Amino acid sequence: MKLAKAIALLGLLAMTVVLIYGFTAGDFIEDGAELLSNPWGIVSIVDLYVGFMLFSIWIVYREESVIRAIVWVFFMLVLGFFTGALYTLIALQTSGGDWRRFFMGNRAS
Repeated sequence: MKLAKAIALLGLLAMTVVLIYGFTAGDFIEDGAELLSNPWGIVSIVDLYVGFMLFSIWIVYREESVIRAIVWVFFMLVLGFFTGALYTLIALQTSGGDWRRFFMGNRAS
């Protein structure tokens, strides 16, 4: 579990750095238009959002509260795997070292 926590923390830090870089050095509209004009850019976006949706299924399954699940999924779709890394880190921290509880949340009981 320590390795998983380290990976999630590194992912969270990496996503924090690249998001700050992207928002400060890039132009979201201009760069996004350039990305979407490239066929492999479109493939990358579709691939990314399929991953977001699959990860979001896990979030919805784990969360007892519909409102919390909606908020997490919203941020997953907006901030990407910054949210995924944060959610994973929180799930690892609150699982008490129990992998079943990590994957299933309160459904593990």
